[in-house]
Amino acid sequence: MSRLFAVAAALLLAIVVVRLWPRIFAALKRFDAENVARIRQEQTDRNDQLAHFRHTLGRSAEQVEEIFEITELDPRTATSVTRYVFEGERFATRWEAEKARAQKVGDIARGFYRELPAALRARKNDERLN
Repeated sequence: MSRLFAVAAALLLAIVVVRLWPRIFAALKRFDAENVARIRQEQTDRNDQLAHFRHTLGRSAEQVEEIFEITELDPRTATSVTRYVFEGERFATRWEAEKARAQKVGDIARGFYRELPAALRARKNDERLN
């Protein structure tokens, strides 16, 4: 009886894998493409003096939420208008929202560079990391 359950489970698993194979294959392809792009970027970063700044800004941008587009009624004209929301604040244009987001990303990156000397001193003093 247990063999019957094992065979049924194996068949069920095979059916599920066959059914979901296009999604699984697409995810694996995306993962591989991201890895190839990351490796290429790392190779070019070795010769780029500004790579550290680009990497820091990229990490900072990951920590900041995206800009959302919403449609609402304008209270003055009662027509539908598009607004852009960043961190709970509404902006009339995407440019204004992008400017606020860029400011936030820059603030986070500057904070990292303000803390960097102290972190490097602590690392230098900690002989276990050398």
